[in-house]
Amino acid sequence: MTDPAAEGPVILIDGDACPVKEEIYTAAYRHKIPVRLVAASYLRHPDHPLITMEMAGDAFDAADDVIAAAARPGALVVTADILLAERCLDAGAAVLNHKGQPFTANSIGSQVATRAIMADLRAGLDGQGIGGQKPFSKADRSAFSNALETALRRLK
Repeated sequence: MTDPAAEGPVILIDGDACPVKEEIYTAAYRHKIPVRLVAASYLRHPDHPLITMEMAGDAFDAADDVIAAAARPGALVVTADILLAERCLDAGAAVLNHKGQPFTANSIGSQVATRAIMADLRAGLDGQGIGGQKPFSKADRSAFSNALETALRRLK
């Protein structure tokens, strides 16, 4: 049996910390696009022919490696991981974060640089908090749903 995600549009989810899985499933059903959920360990997911789940194991970046290997033109990757987003863009995939903001070839370089600066700042503060992202909100969920719809229409 061939993998339905091997050709045509597919949604790849970096599933361990993704708060918008239900929105993705709903859109996938509507557009009849397969979803491949990838995580370190098993995550509950709908028992539906369009949804598959792959456990990548807990090795460092194992899930990222699986997703990056599957990324290609025609794939939409949903991740908040900037370095994974960069790898997927390099493979020709479209990439959204869970707040609906697209990662693009034009923006990824500055995002990678900002991530590195923030990592250096955190390391220099010896564990003292410098704040983080705002909590995920209803507005973020709505923005993601709108961006997902736009991205899926572009894939078809």
